[in-house]
Amino acid sequence: MPNFEIKTHRSGRNYNTPHFFILNKGLNSGKPLNQPCPNCFVITTTSAANRESLFYLCLSLKIGKYFSYYLKGSVIPFICISDAKKVINQALQNNQEQQWSIKVEKLKKINAFEANLQQQLKTILQLKIALLRS
Repeated sequence: MPNFEIKTHRSGRNYNTPHFFILNKGLNSGKPLNQPCPNCFVITTTSAANRESLFYLCLSLKIGKYFSYYLKGSVIPFICISDAKKVINQALQNNQEQQWSIKVEKLKKINAFEANLQQQLKTILQLKIALLRS
């Protein structure tokens, strides 16, 4: 089980250990991010492999809407740091190391495919604009 620490991110703070950020406000609460934003938690780990595994675990929890159960607030929904930690710890207890590493590799491939499709859509849009302007 990877060791991790979750804290509230303060803007301007630098981290020496492998880390990533989790959005904590809005309907995308729980979404892992590589770059910080004003409303996020930071998860620090002991190694790059643990960081990568936890990043994709949080991504799968976000896609599976596991964080949405814990959203609070009527105008701007948010998730508490204790609830985020609880969701991640439960997922870590339920996952098996061998199967999880296979899922992480598949998630990487799916994300690369999604980025490729987004680039293709952007190129098609530029082609449409160029066609209409000529």
